[in-house]
Amino acid sequence: MSHVRKVEVVAPSVLDAARDYVRRGWRVVPIPFKQKRPVIKEWKQLCLTEDDLPEYFDQPANVGIILGEPSHWLVDVDLDCPEAIELARQYLPFTPARSGRPGALNSHWWYYASGTGTKKHTDPVDNTMIVELRATGLQTVVGPSVHPDGSQYEILTGEPAIVPAPMLTACVAALAKAVSELRHGSLPEKPTARSLPSTTTGTAHRRECAPHDIERRALAYLDRLPPAISGQGGHAATYAAATVLVHGFELDPEQALGILLDHYNPRCDPPWSGKELRHKVEDAAKKSHNQPRGWLLHHERDQPIDPGVDISTLVGKAIDTVTPASRAPTISDTGSPRICDPGPLPDELLDIPGFVGDVMRFTLDTAPYPNRPLAFVGAIALLGTLTGRKVREPGNIRTNVQILALASSGVGKDWPRKVNASVLLHAEESRKIAGKSASGEGIEDRLIGHPVILKQDDEIDTLFENMRDNKEARYRNQFGMLLELYGEAGGWRAIRDRAGEKPGLIYQPHLVLFGTTTPGEFYGSLSGKMLNKGLLARLITVEAGERGKRKRPDWRDPPESIVSAAKEWSKFRPPGWGNVSDESCGQAVPLVAPFTDESQTALEAFADRCDDAYREAAKSANEPVMAIWARAVEKATQLALIYACSVHGTSPIIERPAVAWASAFIEHTVRRTIFMLGQRFHESEFEQKCQLVLETLTAWQQEHGDEWMPSRDIARKHRWPQKEHDAIRETLLVQERIETAYLKPEGAGRPKFVCRILSEKTADR
Repeated sequence: MSHVRKVEVVAPSVLDAARDYVRRGWRVVPIPFKQKRPVIKEWKQLCLTEDDLPEYFDQPANVGIILGEPSHWLVDVDLDCPEAIELARQYLPFTPARSGRPGALNSHWWYYASGTGTKKHTDPVDNTMIVELRATGLQTVVGPSVHPDGSQYEILTGEPAIVPAPMLTACVAALAKAVSELRHGSLPEKPTARSLPSTTTGTAHRRECAPHDIERRALAYLDRLPPAISGQGGHAATYAAATVLVHGFELDPEQALGILLDHYNPRCDPPWSGKELRHKVEDAAKKSHNQPRGWLLHHERDQPIDPGVDISTLVGKAIDTVTPASRAPTISDTGSPRICDPGPLPDELLDIPGFVGDVMRFTLDTAPYPNRPLAFVGAIALLGTLTGRKVREPGNIRTNVQILALASSGVGKDWPRKVNASVLLHAEESRKIAGKSASGEGIEDRLIGHPVILKQDDEIDTLFENMRDNKEARYRNQFGMLLELYGEAGGWRAIRDRAGEKPGLIYQPHLVLFGTTTPGEFYGSLSGKMLNKGLLARLITVEAGERGKRKRPDWRDPPESIVSAAKEWSKFRPPGWGNVSDESCGQAVPLVAPFTDESQTALEAFADRCDDAYREAAKSANEPVMAIWARAVEKATQLALIYACSVHGTSPIIERPAVAWASAFIEHTVRRTIFMLGQRFHESEFEQKCQLVLETLTAWQQEHGDEWMPSRDIARKHRWPQKEHDAIRETLLVQERIETAYLKPEGAGRPKFVCRILSEKTADR
C-alpha cells in the first residue's frame, strides 16, 4: 500500500515579500490592509531597510513599491481596461515581469526605464482610464496584498526588462490610441458637423455606373481592408468587409458572398467556412445603418463605415486616413504583431565610458558638422578593430561588428572614417585599414595579408545593389563572404585554392564593417534574400538624424590619451598567443572576458525577451523578422564586450552596466529596423517602382498643390520602359491611389495625359 505524503505549501507573507522587494533594490511602502493608498505622511521619501520591515509589516497589511528613480527607475505600465490587456502583447516591449490579480491578470507590465515620466491615457469620449505609465512620485500595490474586493494581488517575481524611456512612452501611447480606435474608430481632434447624403444618392449613382465598374471599385476597396486574424478582432473585420460590399456598394448578397469567398477569405487566418461567410453577409444586409445604402458609390474614398460596426477602425485604416505613400505592402503584412516606432536612438544610449567616449568626443570636437550617432558608431568600429583576435567572451563571440550609419547627404559621414584612419595611423596600425573590394575574393586576399581589417565603405548601398542585381559572380559572392566571415571570427577559414600555392587557413579572420549611406538608398538596395538569409540581421543599423550646426573644422592629431590606449591594444599579446605575431594568420588564443553573475542574469533575461519575439514572428512565418531577432542576443553580447574593453582596457570584465546598455541599444535598433522595413522595404522591384511613382507625385503635390502632373515628367524622372509605366499606372488606379485625365490645351495642340495622387482634397471633388 502506497502512502502519499501531503506537502502543505505556505504562501509568502507580506513581510517576506517586502524583504524580497527590498533585496532587489526597490523601495517599499506599507499600506493599510485591503486598501490601495499609503496613509504615512511623506511616504515618497520613505527608505525602509530589511531591519525596518518587521515594524511596518507585523500585522495584516498591504505593500506597495515606490516607483521611478527611488527604485532604480522601476516603472509600471498599468493596463486599466480589458482592451488594453488584450492588445498589450502587440504594442508593449516584452518583459518577464508582469503581475495582476484575478479578473485582471497581466494588468501590470514592469520595466527599468531611466528618466521615464508618468503619463495617463484616458478615453477621449467618456474620460475613463485606458492605460497609465507610472513612474517617480507614484507607488503600485503588489502581492501578496489584498484588493478591496478581497482578491489577492500576484507577487512580482519576474525580472523587469530594460528599455529606453522614449521607446516605452511611445509604445504606451500607441497602445492607448489602438484601444481608442477599437472602441470609437478614428476620432477627429475637433469633431465637426457633417451632413449625410440623401438616401437616394447611392441608388442614383449606381444607375450611372456599369456593373463591372462597381465590382472593380468594390474589389479595390476590399483589397485595402485588413484580413480577419483569429484573436485579433477577426469577426468584426469580416463583418466590416461584408458591410462594405452589400451596404456600401449595394451589391447583391450572393455577389458579395462570391467576392468574399474568392478575394477576401484566402487572406484570412484561418479562412472562414462558406456557411460562416453567408451568415456575415446576411447580417450585414439586414441590419440598419446610419449611412445610406450605396454611400461608397458616391463618396467611397472618405465616408466611414457605420459606427455601429465593431472595430470600425479596421476600415478607417484601409481608406484615406493614412497617406498614400504608407499603403504599400510591408514586412508586417504577414500578420506578425505590430511594433510601434521607437524613434531614433536617445542620447543616453549613445554613450560608453572610456575609450569609445573619448574617441566620440574628439570626433565631435573636430567635425565641421558634429553628429553624435555618427561619432558613436565610428568609435565602436574602431575599438572593434583594435580588439580583433585579442578578446572574446566565454561563448566565443568576438568584437567583429558590422555596423551601418544611415545619414542624409551632407550630414558628415566621412569625418568618423577620417578619425579612425588617423588613430590607427598614429598607433602604427594603418595596415588594418582595408580599401574597397570588388569581390569576395578581394576581401579574403586582404585578410590573408592581415587577419584583422576595418572595411570603411561610404555609399555601401552600392555594394548591396551589386549583390542583389549584378550577374557577375565577383559581385554576388560578396554576399556569401560577409555572411561567412561574421561566423568564422571565432574559428578559421579555409583559403580557396589558388594556382601555384598550397591551400591554407586563416585563423580567426576578423572583419569589422563600418558602412554609411542614406536611409532611402539603404532600404531600396535590400532584397528578400538579404533579409531571409540573415545579412541584415547581422548588421547593427543606426540612424544619424539631422545635420548638425556647422562650426569651423578643427583637424588635428588625435590626443595622446587616445593614441596611447590604441597602442596598448596594438602591443597587447594575450597569454595564449605565444610567439604568434599580430600580423600572422596562425592560431592565437584570445583573452576571455568573464561575465559577472549579475551581468549573466541580465543577458539571460534579454535572451528570453528575444526568444519570445522570435516565437511571435515564427507563428506567422515572418522569416526576415525571425532572422533579426535570432541575432539580437549575439549582437548585444558583442557590444557588451566592446563596452567592457572601453572601460577596462586590456583586462575586460563584462559587468551589469555593459549588458544593460547593450541590451537596450540592440532592442531599440532592432525594433526601429523592423519598423522602418515595414515602411520602406518592398519585396519585388515592381512594388518598389509603384512606391517611387507615389513619392514623385507626393513631392509634386507638395510643391504645386492640386495641379496635375504631366505623365511625361514622370517618365523623364523614372526612365523605365513604357510597358512598365502603363502597368504601374493601372495598378495604382485600381488601388485608387492616383487619378488620371486628359487635359485639352487652351489653344491648338494635343491633349496632355496627366496624373495626380489621390488625397482627401481631390477625393472630395
